[in-house]
Amino acid sequence: MKTPALFALLALFLPTGLVANGPPREVWGKTADGEPVEIFTLTNEQGTRARVMTWGATLVEMRVPDRAGVIGEVTLGFDTVEPWLRPNPFFGCVAGRYANRIAKGRFTLDGREFVLAVNNGANHLHGGVRGFDKRNWKAEPVGVNAVRFTHVSADGEEGYPGMLTVRVTYTLSEQHALRLDYEAVTDKPTVVNLTNHAYWNLAGSGDVLGHELQVAGARYCVPDATQIPTGELRAVAGGAMDFTVAKPLGRDLGEAGGGYDHNYVLDAGRPAEPVLAAVLRDPLSGRTMEVLTTEPGVQLYTGNHLKGVNGRGGQVYAKHAGVCLETQHFPDSPNQPTFPSTVLRPGGTFRSTTIYRFLTR
Repeated sequence: MKTPALFALLALFLPTGLVANGPPREVWGKTADGEPVEIFTLTNEQGTRARVMTWGATLVEMRVPDRAGVIGEVTLGFDTVEPWLRPNPFFGCVAGRYANRIAKGRFTLDGREFVLAVNNGANHLHGGVRGFDKRNWKAEPVGVNAVRFTHVSADGEEGYPGMLTVRVTYTLSEQHALRLDYEAVTDKPTVVNLTNHAYWNLAGSGDVLGHELQVAGARYCVPDATQIPTGELRAVAGGAMDFTVAKPLGRDLGEAGGGYDHNYVLDAGRPAEPVLAAVLRDPLSGRTMEVLTTEPGVQLYTGNHLKGVNGRGGQVYAKHAGVCLETQHFPDSPNQPTFPSTVLRPGGTFRSTTIYRFLTR
């Protein structure tokens, strides 16, 4: 549909302020269709480094210092591009059009039912069979240490209504903070929920059960047997789900069914500027990651389904080798009228920011 209004909408997302002297970029490989997959390297003067690629707008590497100043990798991933192009546990990617789950792959918007791809038992997960994690995004540097990724999701892609234009900008600061700014516009009413699916291991190897976590959320979404929220927002109230005071991830793992895969309702709600949502710390290395966000929820996932994944540097990622802190709106919000809305309409702009800030303690 070529209309002046649509062109005006797209103009909002044309690259602006592009810089010739941006971060180093290289072709890291090619997709099955022969498209080049580019990778960008962001660094600061203290040696912190993030590498991000066009396939899935993915965070490929994040290297930060420990308390002794030793730089080490803190995400799970692969040494070469090929494993990223095959099915994998969503390492480091941007998940969408709707991150997390939608019950039975169906939702109703403005009186019309939409049927989505079902790829997680009876449910829809992370955008479907070919979500944003399996798309080769366009990329341009927008600063010395910033890259903007853009993807245009067609009307009807994976069953979603509307042509959605999405941008995700990664920026690395001298203060060891990696900032992700998300934006999206649409030409038809649709639903949007975006997150980054990095698996963190601040020790660099082994499991994360000794990592200490604190979450600024006194309630969580109670899930059913298929990880769909029942609608109940239950107080954590000192039990296994309670991370209001920092504790090791493994302390109450048994009471949590052998692993966490739960959405926490953040106390700050939906703030205009990023606020502290979670703090993850590895006591041995001293590496600490603060997560700040404008999103109302964060999904805690302790890598419960990792089973012998051959990863970076010859490591084999077993169960609990990494932990995800996926800032997001709540799972199944399109079917849950009491949850914060994920509806985006023409003329509006979806905006969200998450910051991963690294320090040592």
